Amino acid sequence: MYNSINRLQTVFGFFTTVAFVVAAIIAASDFTAPRTPSATIKATNVQVVKGRPHYYSSKKEEYAIIRFSLDADLSSLFTWNTKQLFVYVTAEWPAAPSGAVAGSGTNQTNKAIIWDTIITSPSSDHLANIGPATLKKLRKSAAGKSVDPSRGKLSLKNQRPKYQITYPTGKVANTEDMTLHVHYNVQPWVGMLTWDQDFDFALWKKMAKGISKVFALPAVAPKKG
Repeated sequence: MYNSINRLQTVFGFFTTVAFVVAAIIAASDFTAPRTPSATIKATNVQVVKGRPHYYSSKKEEYAIIRFSLDADLSSLFTWNTKQLFVYVTAEWPAAPSGAVAGSGTNQTNKAIIWDTIITSPSSDHLANIGPATLKKLRKSAAGKSVDPSRGKLSLKNQRPKYQITYPTGKVANTEDMTLHVHYNVQPWVGMLTWDQDFDFALWKKMAKGISKVFALPAVAPKKG
């Protein structure tokens, strides 16, 4: 005869099996929703200035400040299983020739994040780190909607970067062949994290455009006054 503990273990085991199967079905359902992200980005103002990496440093380094304009439609990434979307912009440029910087021969491309943002879905707005007034507006716009079609649409003009670019040598001025790239990371309620892809996969399409024209960093900006 089974005692109470054996029966409890059997029920718990059955429950976890069912929960796992349901979770797997939910995660797999993401592949049935088309993804057609697109973005257009361009550098609008580029500067290189000198500054100290920290207060007590006596040595100054060069920092690149890249303003940009971005128009993106990532609304197709939002489904009923989407928790939030992490969007970020990187500046990318070829690595220095081998031997110019220690270890640079192993990196074919330098990448640095200059801006990022998190876009929550209507079902997870309460998790966003925003003020009560903004949260109230989000809840009102999402009322009665499982998926808000306006989520994931970005229009930024001459956006100031969140992060400046520097380099181990402390010099970035006159860097050539630089481009800006738009990236995203989809965080679901159930399932695996997914990033922007370099190829089409079934209903999931790679990012349309999302790369700026090539530009170069200027010389260090002269001091004012």
